[in-house]
Amino acid sequence: KYVNNDACYPSILTVGQLMNALESGKYDLDRTALLITQTGGACRATNYISMIKKALADGGYGDTPLLSLNFNGFEKQPGFKITPGLAIRAFMGVIYGDAICRCLYRVRPYEIEKGSANKLYEKWNEKIKADLKHISFRRFRENITNMVREFGDLPVYDIEKPRVGVVGEILVKYSPAANNDVVGFLESEGAEAVVPDLMGFIYFFCDHANSRKEFLTVGGARYFFSNEAIKLFERLEKPFIDAIKGTKFGGFTPISEMRKLVDGIVSTCNIAGEGWFLSAEMLELLESGVTNIICMQPFACLPNHVTGKGVIGELRRRNPESNIIAVDYDPGASEVNQINRIKLMLTAALKKIKNKDRIAVPEVEIRDEYSDLIGSKAV
Repeated sequence: KYVNNDACYPSILTVGQLMNALESGKYDLDRTALLITQTGGACRATNYISMIKKALADGGYGDTPLLSLNFNGFEKQPGFKITPGLAIRAFMGVIYGDAICRCLYRVRPYEIEKGSANKLYEKWNEKIKADLKHISFRRFRENITNMVREFGDLPVYDIEKPRVGVVGEILVKYSPAANNDVVGFLESEGAEAVVPDLMGFIYFFCDHANSRKEFLTVGGARYFFSNEAIKLFERLEKPFIDAIKGTKFGGFTPISEMRKLVDGIVSTCNIAGEGWFLSAEMLELLESGVTNIICMQPFACLPNHVTGKGVIGELRRRNPESNIIAVDYDPGASEVNQINRIKLMLTAALKKIKNKDRIAVPEVEIRDEYSDLIGSKAV
């Protein structure tokens, strides 16, 4: 209603969600403001704030404050300031989110008592929200350690299921509204979703300075402070890194090592969108034994078509056992075709599992968009 359908899929969703919230009647509009993040990178996402302003004006909400959360000095607003305490708690929140999602996705497909993983998630979610009202590094470490331990102790079946990596454009990768709840769909089909951490994208954003230094010989204060920020985030994330080390919840790969993974495949000068980091995430998954991958991108996201869909052929050549598919998401995209592609990938993944006693291979029904019209089904 407020965004031209030629705009990229994430911008349509972002503007639509904000306008939907204002029109829902759930909020006192005299006490409501909107907040959106901006990276300032070479992506249309940097221009979302202009699109939101236009939508607010067109919808009659022109007086609603719109705040930009960024570290580049964009769109300064009176009355809103990112204080050190706010920034620390925000990054703690991201790490908490990564930890709880990684734990939940790892155990939920195997839980013996149905709903036990979600129950444990709700318990920790409420505790985290309460504890984030104040900064306590001791409590932060304790919470991360105890959370990983409790999820690790949850009774689960000792069965083998296909593990499917989920990568792509940042909104499509993480938002169930954008990807038609791909995690829930994978689990309903008898698979486990492996979703990389959000902190990885933050490291990638800070690492842009290294790409500029390497290719443009631009150093200076930005180069220095960006690398110091990476070190600071690694120290902040250390409780999580220590807690998952040697467990079934995976490990941590520094951004410097991620850069090395893409050597000979894609240049690290690709920093628009998810850039070379998208390729690196797929390589990291393959190295960790996750050979089934869904690479999701908005149809009009050119950078990710280059570093996502564009490198799949080379990844398959280097990793013959890999089972990678690219799925486009767009307002006009067919959900049936998206599901069909994912089901075909799962069919191949299930065939790789040799021990039939440990997992029952389900019959996968592939439906064509027009099957109801012609009265046929393909199985």
